[in-house]
Amino acid sequence: MSELVPSKPRGDRFLGMRITPITRRRLHNFRANKRGFYSLWILTGLFLITFFAEFIANDRPLLVRFDGDLLFPVFVEYPETRFGGEFETAAEYRDPFVKDLIEEKGWIVWPIIPFSFQTINYDLPEPAPAPPSRVNWLGTDDQGRDVVARLIYGFRVSVSFGFILTIASSIIGVMVGATQGYFGGWIDLIGQRFIEIWSSMPQLFILIILMSIFEPSFLLLLGILLVFTWVGLVGVVRAEFLRARKFDYIRAARALGLSNSKIMFRHVLPNAMVATMTTMPFILAGSIGLLTSLDFLGFGLGADSASLGELLRQGKANIQAPWLGLTAFFTLGIMLSLVIFIGEAVRDAFDPRKILI
Repeated sequence: MSELVPSKPRGDRFLGMRITPITRRRLHNFRANKRGFYSLWILTGLFLITFFAEFIANDRPLLVRFDGDLLFPVFVEYPETRFGGEFETAAEYRDPFVKDLIEEKGWIVWPIIPFSFQTINYDLPEPAPAPPSRVNWLGTDDQGRDVVARLIYGFRVSVSFGFILTIASSIIGVMVGATQGYFGGWIDLIGQRFIEIWSSMPQLFILIILMSIFEPSFLLLLGILLVFTWVGLVGVVRAEFLRARKFDYIRAARALGLSNSKIMFRHVLPNAMVATMTTMPFILAGSIGLLTSLDFLGFGLGADSASLGELLRQGKANIQAPWLGLTAFFTLGIMLSLVIFIGEAVRDAFDPRKILI
């Protein structure tokens, strides 16, 4: 008679990794918050769609068959002479002359939206900003650029900027807070005085001055905002390290000769990550809102970049074109609501008062 071997409980592994009962409980609590769980899937799906924006909204064809050859203008820039034109410059595929040259010896496959975020539609039936139509689904802005294309690229820029700023500021904030809380003494005292002075500085005025001096760019704005946003997590992590450094298992680790770095990052940091993970979605929402505010005021990424804040500013300047302001408003409202719902679900997941049923 063969020996019965008890099967492993379901959920012991996730994506090939073994998970602990507490992690399983947190995943269960996160999924139990239906609003946050579905918000995560919706936000992830929207970001994945906009991540491939060049294949959805572009003024370059996805595929061109010309004279028996397959060409990919979405990846490679071809001169007009490649299609029998006269100029060595990059081909303007929306030009009827270039279209006719290609279609004489082949065909063109366009994206769903044949406009990029900087493409100007010169064939508008009325002066810009033009209302929604079959060509421009949400109309155009005051420069004749397609609103849907700018919305897709602007969504990607906003979410990417928020994610990068949140992760970078969280890493710095956790390291500073961990150092202050673990060592305490003069390190904590000097660090707290520095943070009090740093957080009391007029951030908006400093941002306006710096962006007036330097040419706006994604990396420059990210670096300037990172200088200020890392302070938000220091207090939370510092409090957790101050509480945990007096525990018996920490004293035992010191007595066994473990280094401070191993004690900090192997034994104390996992406890502090609970508060960090709970706070990060709300930092993400604040980062997106901050970028939008700066773009709205004209001190953000610049007019040549895809920006939801710039679309809001155009809606304010063109009251007769309500599709501009309404599109930006609903996009930001939905985006930030999804992030907040995810944050609430993460908070429930790490709440020790919620038990697995």
